[in-house]
Amino acid sequence: MKNTHHLKYLIKSQAFRFERLLLEDVDNSPVFDFHSHEIANQEICFFHRNISNGNQYFHALHDLIRQGMALKKSTPVVRFADGEYAFYDYSLDCNGLYQQAESVNSIKEAMPLHIEALKVLAKSGKFTPLIHPGNVHQERKRLFSFFRKSKGDDSALKFIDFLYDYNIELTNENYLPFYVVYAYLTSKSFGNLVNEKKICIISSKCDMDACKQWFARFHSYPNILFIEIPDSYVATRWKSMKEKTLSRIPSDIDLCLVGAGIGSLLVCVDVAEKFSIPTLDAGHVLNMINGREDKSGGPRLYTIHKQKNE
Repeated sequence: MKNTHHLKYLIKSQAFRFERLLLEDVDNSPVFDFHSHEIANQEICFFHRNISNGNQYFHALHDLIRQGMALKKSTPVVRFADGEYAFYDYSLDCNGLYQQAESVNSIKEAMPLHIEALKVLAKSGKFTPLIHPGNVHQERKRLFSFFRKSKGDDSALKFIDFLYDYNIELTNENYLPFYVVYAYLTSKSFGNLVNEKKICIISSKCDMDACKQWFARFHSYPNILFIEIPDSYVATRWKSMKEKTLSRIPSDIDLCLVGAGIGSLLVCVDVAEKFSIPTLDAGHVLNMINGREDKSGGPRLYTIHKQKNE
């Protein structure tokens, strides 16, 4: 597969730029204290030229989900980061906190299904890849000269090239920054939206009491249904578990939160298409909702909101 470095073209054409993602009520300082200030470079995100600030992205996601629920519209929202980048590079480095692929051959066998889902996502949903100066480190020249030291790799570069090789391009219509999803799912705006709605959590574990307590903090009381899937190999075995999983989802569901690792793409797209609803790849936020932030190795950026005086 030819490396085109399409991200470089997107920047040179001024379709996208790098800019710090600032959200009005988010406080990342506790995350820096827990981990390291080195992750601050991940606050620098990919912005489309038509977007002036981070709050605009946040409100765009809220409007997208609100309209998807109101109009019964297929709206998958899927995040992509290190594990996905390795998977689409046919590398077993995709196996991290959870086992995602049994072998390189299993990745190859599953890839046509993933490519098909990626194309659907590009047309009906949102890509939310983690793109920051630390993972587009192929060329040091002047492209990211505002960073004196930029440790990282070229995994995001390769992922964008992978998409482009299959005629999938990031646009203002199908792209959101990765951390906007975290910020939105942990916000009062989302809690208010799902109050008294019927939502489905598809994941390997769910502590219903913890979930209800999480939403109650926002004075939100959704009707939550949990559907269990394996904690491993959904990315390569979804085809064998798809029909059984979909058959358990009621037709009047309003929204779905998915935690399936790299398999979240397939789950989100298929559920959104079948039930005409928003489906969000929630990942770490589901661990937070279940009171198990520790399973993600601690807090993540854009998940801690400033306390407002009521």
